[in-house]
Amino acid sequence: MVAEFLRRSLGLHGSKGASFPRTRSVCGYSGRFQTAGRPRRIDARCPRCGSAERYRLLALWLDRHGSALTTARVLHFAPEKGLAKLLKARVGSYQSADVAPGRADLVLNIEAIAEPDASYDAIVCSHVLEHVDDRKALLEMYRVLKPGGVVLIMLPVIEGWSTTYENKSVVTPEDRARHYGQSDHVRYYGADVRDRIRAAGFKLDEFTAQGEDVLAYGLSRGEKVFIATKPL
Repeated sequence: MVAEFLRRSLGLHGSKGASFPRTRSVCGYSGRFQTAGRPRRIDARCPRCGSAERYRLLALWLDRHGSALTTARVLHFAPEKGLAKLLKARVGSYQSADVAPGRADLVLNIEAIAEPDASYDAIVCSHVLEHVDDRKALLEMYRVLKPGGVVLIMLPVIEGWSTTYENKSVVTPEDRARHYGQSDHVRYYGADVRDRIRAAGFKLDEFTAQGEDVLAYGLSRGEKVFIATKPL
């Protein structure tokens, strides 16, 4: 009875339902999005192109603020298939990178990027920093970025926490899942994530969709794109 009440109150229509139709997606689809993820998220995935909420949020920023990237040389770490496709259509030159061979164009460790200084106009770092030594990664991305270039950062953050939660005693996958929500995460970011990004030398701005955009694109309320710029 409780499960049925929740299903009806949330507007779920079977395992692929959504609360109500959305009018925009990365691919131009209009209609109901699918539930996805663990735990299940309403309106999470576009049934046509497979875009998740964070892909659609980044696409929205690119459409409105990313005109400079249409001729940019862009490096994308740990490329998700849907996000890679989105970026390739919107930037000048695209290369993907992953620490594991066979997953991307380049084999690169984000904590020690084997690329020359000032190599890229932009870097996309979506849900990577919570897996790695973020201080090393931010300094390395700053190094390989050209002056005036940007790093587009997305990550899970709890704004109600003033400080990031890390615990050196948490070392097993089981404990990481319990403490950080996923077995390969090493922290849960609080609002001080901004201080961490600035400490690497970046100027920082952020983009959060509001109001009608959240409804139209089926976005997660409050999710952000952090725009870290290397000073000229």
